[in-house]
Amino acid sequence: MALGRNHTAVTKFILLGFSDHPQMKIFLFVLFLGMYLLTVTWNLSLIVLIRLDSHLHTPMYFFLSNLSFLDICSVSTTTPKMLSNIITQQKTISFIGCATQYFVFCGMELTECLLLAAMAYDRYVAICNPLLYTALLSPTLCLKMVIGAYMGGFLSCFIETSSVFQHDFCGPNVINHFFCDLPPVLVLSCNDTFISQVVNFLVGVAVGVISVLVILISYGYIVAAVLRIKSADGRSKAFSTCASHLTAVTLFYGSGLFMYMRPTSSYSPNRDKVVSIFYGLVIPMVNPVVYSLRNKEIKNAMRKILEKNCAFSRTLCF
Repeated sequence: MALGRNHTAVTKFILLGFSDHPQMKIFLFVLFLGMYLLTVTWNLSLIVLIRLDSHLHTPMYFFLSNLSFLDICSVSTTTPKMLSNIITQQKTISFIGCATQYFVFCGMELTECLLLAAMAYDRYVAICNPLLYTALLSPTLCLKMVIGAYMGGFLSCFIETSSVFQHDFCGPNVINHFFCDLPPVLVLSCNDTFISQVVNFLVGVAVGVISVLVILISYGYIVAAVLRIKSADGRSKAFSTCASHLTAVTLFYGSGLFMYMRPTSSYSPNRDKVVSIFYGLVIPMVNPVVYSLRNKEIKNAMRKILEKNCAFSRTLCF
């Protein structure tokens, strides 16, 4: 049953997914399963590492652990169903299941959007007001910012989901995608979707503009502060602390804008599947790598954990 309606001709959808060629199915299953396992393992490891090392109990790593949690939940909303559809003939998803899948995935993505803005503010305080860092970003404020990101993300997504799934879907019911995403679902509606497109566009712009403004203003102050540093070494060190965040922001917003900030008329199934894999699976997989690759604190924490494990193993052996 559609949201806000008493009837609909469609009670389930068929997720077309990727190629039906047997050899391609095996290759895609192994590829996406490997990516999914890496994503969950790397992000979960980062959360545990931050939890175990007291030196990482700072606002930046608190936000980073929440980012990893969002990435795990995001990929777990779509990937298991995609993997199941690749190896089985049962590719259906119920109407309610489809709406729920989109709501959870969209909520996680919009929450991540707002969380990246909070992380930009964190970098601003760390570089522009280092002596007041712990005072300005108290644990209570950090918790409120994270809760606010979740509330803003899921409330915005509730509006989007309601505007899409309130339509009548009277057939066809084949979604040319591997999960219930907004563009391929909207094209199946029997009604005029102009209002829904406008609502979704405005919601996306509202969340995006708030986040981008916070990020741009934060980095405006950061650049001004860094340019006042006389030492080239000091400037390089200050910019390097922001490099990981800027990389994550560029990847996330770049793919998100390409996918959603355009009219449904320009929807291209095959191209959009590739983009969806990028922002839905590749970005969550590389995020922990981006944040860990040049981060000495995380490397030191990992080294300590490994040394403790090695020492414990040697003790058991003797």
